[in-house]
Amino acid sequence: MTPAARLSAAIDLIAAIDAQRIPAAKALKEWGTAHRYAGSGDRSAIAGVVWDVLRRRASCAYLMEADTPRARVLGMLKLERGMTAEAIAALCDGSRFAPEPLSDAEHAALSTRTLDGAPPHVAGDYPEWLDGALAEMFGEARVAEAAAMASRAPLDLRVNTLKASRDKELASLAHLGAKLAPWSPWGLRIELPADARNPGVQAEPDFIKGAVEVQDEGSQLAALLSAARPGEQVIDLCAGAGGKTLALAAMMQGKGRLIATDGDKRQLAPIHERLSRAGVHNAEVRAPKGDADPLADIKGSADLVLVDAPCTGTGTWRRNPDAKWRMRPGALEIRLKDQAEVLARAARLVKPGGRIAYITCSVLAPENTGQVQAFTAAHPEFAVVPPAEVAAALWDKAELFLAAAWISPEGLLMTPRRTGTDGFFVSVLKRQG
Repeated sequence: MTPAARLSAAIDLIAAIDAQRIPAAKALKEWGTAHRYAGSGDRSAIAGVVWDVLRRRASCAYLMEADTPRARVLGMLKLERGMTAEAIAALCDGSRFAPEPLSDAEHAALSTRTLDGAPPHVAGDYPEWLDGALAEMFGEARVAEAAAMASRAPLDLRVNTLKASRDKELASLAHLGAKLAPWSPWGLRIELPADARNPGVQAEPDFIKGAVEVQDEGSQLAALLSAARPGEQVIDLCAGAGGKTLALAAMMQGKGRLIATDGDKRQLAPIHERLSRAGVHNAEVRAPKGDADPLADIKGSADLVLVDAPCTGTGTWRRNPDAKWRMRPGALEIRLKDQAEVLARAARLVKPGGRIAYITCSVLAPENTGQVQAFTAAHPEFAVVPPAEVAAALWDKAELFLAAAWISPEGLLMTPRRTGTDGFFVSVLKRQG
């Protein structure tokens, strides 16, 4: 397929997503099935356009003064890809399979319009109804913070120290452009230009043998800041597919007891194969069975309970951009209830002197500082570990990290703008006595 034909396909796909109200991933999969003549490079390029348009949906429409699939694609080519009006016009020449030529209004918009004077929710590319919540957290910086969440994320890898060293994997994956990640002692980063294909990391021998895992650096740091230690009894209460479980296992060096569970046993399905590939031998997976509590035998004896809480996912918008446009106001209230319940459950599992690591991939204050305030008010036996003490897990980078992250009495918040990671909130709560 020519670049122009790929552009036409992307416009059609975005129109289908709008009309059918389906997730972008589903639309892309169905398109690939129906157009088997398209090669992997074609599918990747088309997907890249679709995801970039979703990241910048509001600003692209504003730039073009039209909220149509075509207008959003054209606006994205200027805002995200940095293309000139002339370069865009060369793609839209009306030839076979190419988009129709630019209208005078489209050419003028691409040549002269900017985002100067755009409302915050447009300049930051987020739903207007979330403006108040983002203003509560970031104030005047909300546009810059949200705009960073609308950029493309790098590909981050976590080196599995049970099987390999970071220096060894850095050399082994140099052909993919891997560099040291800024913060994580286990992290490698592959920067991706706007129109680049994702490298096939899952096909690399290092991945297949369990030496590396795909994991955002913010997620790596969230696990690191929990300070899990060898010999402890650690529970990953919302383990899901096991990303942080694997990181905890490496921190524990195979010593101690690690239990992974989740309220939805379907989420646990991939964890067994991942643990095996990573060479983890001290982890036990407990799936719920009916109404029985899979942790009924754990009564105030855990050293650490990691709560990777269900949340709105606002911190992962750059990786899951269509989620922000499908999010509805009622979602926050549901998540706040879920978080309060899982925190209360965690409190019953922790022994005196033990701790809870409360983590969200959200940047919204009610899910983060607000939730911690409510928990400590209801459970006075728990106290927040000062963020400076929590960040000490980063050793020589602790001071720099504290200067970069958003710090509050309740915890610390990473964001794409400030730490170059996904948005993650971390609070460590210690049980007194």
